[in-house]
Amino acid sequence: MNITDELVDHIAHLSRLEFNGEEKEAIKTDLSNIIQLMSKLSELDTSHVEPLVFMTEEFDNLREDIAVESISHEAALLNAPKKDSDYFRIPKVLDK
Repeated sequence: MNITDELVDHIAHLSRLEFNGEEKEAIKTDLSNIIQLMSKLSELDTSHVEPLVFMTEEFDNLREDIAVESISHEAALLNAPKKDSDYFRIPKVLDK
């Protein structure tokens, strides 16, 4: 595959990047190297390799979901700069 300036410009537009001068030439070289690597990989015989679905044989070991009170309501209000009976008081953030 031939990497042209138009292709680099198109990819740059899609990724919202801008390449000029030496940067564009460097990107063209990098893209050519990537294409060569991928074509090298396509030369391998993978007929005996099964498709990979999971990276490992491990499964998630999930813990049971048990509700536990970690801090009491009163303890949480102790550090509040302003409080009103059972609630935190905060400055108004919405106007009518």
